[in-house]
Amino acid sequence: MSLKGSASARLGVVAAIFIIVISACTSTGGSTPAATTGGGATSTPAASSAAGGASKAPCGTVNLAVNPWVGYEANYAVVAYVLEHELGCKVDKKELKEEISWQGFETGDVDAILENWGHADLVKKYIDEKKVAQDAGLTGNEGIIGWYTTKAFADAHPDILTADKDPKVLNKYANDFKTSESGDLGQLLDGDPSYVTNDEALVKNLGLNFKVVFSGSEAASNKAIQTASDQGKPILAYYYEPNWFSAKVPLVHIPLPPYTDGCDADPKAVACDYPPYHLNKIVSTKFATSGSPAFDVVKNFKWTNEDQNSVASAITGGMSDADAAKQWLDAHPDAWKAWLPQQ
Repeated sequence: MSLKGSASARLGVVAAIFIIVISACTSTGGSTPAATTGGGATSTPAASSAAGGASKAPCGTVNLAVNPWVGYEANYAVVAYVLEHELGCKVDKKELKEEISWQGFETGDVDAILENWGHADLVKKYIDEKKVAQDAGLTGNEGIIGWYTTKAFADAHPDILTADKDPKVLNKYANDFKTSESGDLGQLLDGDPSYVTNDEALVKNLGLNFKVVFSGSEAASNKAIQTASDQGKPILAYYYEPNWFSAKVPLVHIPLPPYTDGCDADPKAVACDYPPYHLNKIVSTKFATSGSPAFDVVKNFKWTNEDQNSVASAITGGMSDADAAKQWLDAHPDAWKAWLPQQ
């Protein structure tokens, strides 16, 4: 989480010792080359497992993508800690945006993505067509993407929660959400432009008097939401769950016309809400077939939104990844021991 006789007699002794040494080297395989793993690096002996069930197979280097939001960082923190402390792996942290992470499956730079939000186009390209990646199962996290406002604003204007039936009710509040960056239109605050978003198409296709403004990062969006809440000002923002920040500022999800299969097939014509996301893990085919015990940990990794939020909150509170991970792992031994390779 945790070695006075005659000259002929002397020669006989030397010869015997030489034979014993040669025999010992042969029996221990001392000249066998080290194994390699899907990450491409020379492996090192695995650490002794406190759980007793971990594989003794070599692990080597594991290249884990880390996408730019704290919830993902929490996934990385616990998986990396288990790989390093239970299997003796060397974990290489690859801080990449989502699409770039997928490209790493083909180049060999990425072994695993620990939290995938859909990306049907990338699934088709890298899993179905190029076959350089594979689905490695669910994380246990249930994802929601959508438009959110503060609970205080929703409580004061409850009709805003009827936007699933009449999206244009949002236009009634466009002036409330105006900022210097949105001009005469209401502002819809998005985060990092690399995130999964249909917002510009939604604004256009639902006939809304809003402008999408990108904050640039999760941290910047959180700051804007916190400031609006502290000052009692309205804000409309693209947001998502799981997210530790919702424990600091109560947010309410504004429903849009319900998602149905295929309603987002044409990105330019989207006029429906985001689908539910059963978040999963994606691994390179090379990693999956390498025999590395690290693959078993990634495949078996599973926890809840509450688990992720607790680790993410510790990280944003100033803890290092390792300390935040250890805190959770110490409190949930049965959970993480189930991730280990079973002998």
